[in-house]
Amino acid sequence: MLSIKGTLGLEANGRNFGGHDRIQLLMKIGESGSIAAAAREVGMSYKGAWEAVDAMNNLAGEPLVLRAVGGRSGGGAVLTPRARQLIEVFQHMEAVHQQFLKQLSSIADNPLSDIELVRRFMMKTSARNQLAGTVAAINSGAVNDVIQLDIQGGQQLIATVTHESTHNLGLVPGKSAFALIKASSVIIGLPDDSMRLSARNQLKGRVSYIKRGAVNAEIGVELEGGNVIVSVITNGSLDALALSEGTTVVAIVKASSIIVGTFDV
Repeated sequence: MLSIKGTLGLEANGRNFGGHDRIQLLMKIGESGSIAAAAREVGMSYKGAWEAVDAMNNLAGEPLVLRAVGGRSGGGAVLTPRARQLIEVFQHMEAVHQQFLKQLSSIADNPLSDIELVRRFMMKTSARNQLAGTVAAINSGAVNDVIQLDIQGGQQLIATVTHESTHNLGLVPGKSAFALIKASSVIIGLPDDSMRLSARNQLKGRVSYIKRGAVNAEIGVELEGGNVIVSVITNGSLDALALSEGTTVVAIVKASSIIVGTFDV
């Protein structure tokens, strides 16, 4: 069974500041008052622990660990208030990160979705085809539910999800959610008052850019309100529609082609 995993890390000035292991080292130093003891607790060499502490102190721009070498007690270490604050913030961030991974896994486990397609989609077009909105209404059925999302600009998206997914995601009117749409699932049409389509989503906008390839073209459509949705169509369709930047178009998406998600459990 496939599972989604990830790690949280911090950077400072383009350099790795630390992740779970270094924060864990700080926590153990705070508990034991000793770098040597903390190194043993986290399975790190004594030399490696000293180097990690030096790196964190340098990157933080202020001491995180204060040390006293030698002496009757053999020396010790104490965390500064800045280090304790950093631990608290990282723990909160890690909790939020784990919630996100858990939610993403529940989306991928939906039998109507394809984890590989979602992975590719998120890598290439998550910023452009992730539309934030608010659940406006839910029409529940025995198996599938119809979810209405209000998005930026006063437009609406209609998505069909399983009733189980509605429950697992905690979807209720007023809840913040987002819609994921594959670029290949977006059909581009020209406005026509006589046009009748079964697709529930027909979003008006203007072509913002065109990237023509050897076979297909990527079309960016700026919707009313500022959102941008990306479509991939054939070059033949591009020529047939005579599309150019500024052309008024309609982005057409079937309700079953939309994945609905939330960022909380």
